[in-house]
Amino acid sequence: MYTPVEVCVWGKFACFTRPEMKVERVSYEVMTPSAARGVLEAIFWKPEFQWRVREIRVLKPIRHFSVLRNEVNSRASYGVGQRSLQGEKGFYAEEDRSQRHTLCLRDVAYSIAADVVVRPGVQEDAAKYRDQFQRRVKRGQCYSMPYLGCREFPAQFGPEIPETEDAYLQDINIDLGRMLFDLDYEPDGSGRGQPRFFPASLHHGVLRIPETLYGKDQ
Repeated sequence: MYTPVEVCVWGKFACFTRPEMKVERVSYEVMTPSAARGVLEAIFWKPEFQWRVREIRVLKPIRHFSVLRNEVNSRASYGVGQRSLQGEKGFYAEEDRSQRHTLCLRDVAYSIAADVVVRPGVQEDAAKYRDQFQRRVKRGQCYSMPYLGCREFPAQFGPEIPETEDAYLQDINIDLGRMLFDLDYEPDGSGRGQPRFFPASLHHGVLRIPETLYGKDQ
């Protein structure tokens, strides 16, 4: 078994929304596995392999931040856009706004440990992709800007962060409840997916993802 690659990510704000909150956004106390995978793929991804997140370590104290934002209630669909081009009434965000509350996190930092798993039929060794990822992290390169749960909360990344607060982190033990692991998409290409959850908890500041969640085809 190879040693997993590690990368530190941090930012001013983050929001990893609990799925049971329908209107108002309330963040988990820690980054979710799907959000961590999104950060890794933003830095480096190829169709020949996939990321398996092993653990997420909290590097700074958990601090909450409340914000009230103007958001639209519905999305502008393709059909509405076509009708607007034909001179019919279009979508106007100013007429569809509402104020929504978000309980997010501030001053966050995490360490992500993950495995590179080569897909069946690929002849390349996983070490090749691990080395490419580590080089990109050292250079600060990414394919797209990684973010912390919401696109308006960009993430910085690197081999390490300037400072940590380890003495505090030893006391973080939280039962997080059911956390979203991934979506099992339908094979028909419709884009519909069935959410899959797992019982999550922070133990001494570390969220560990059970290996059993990854099937043979994951």
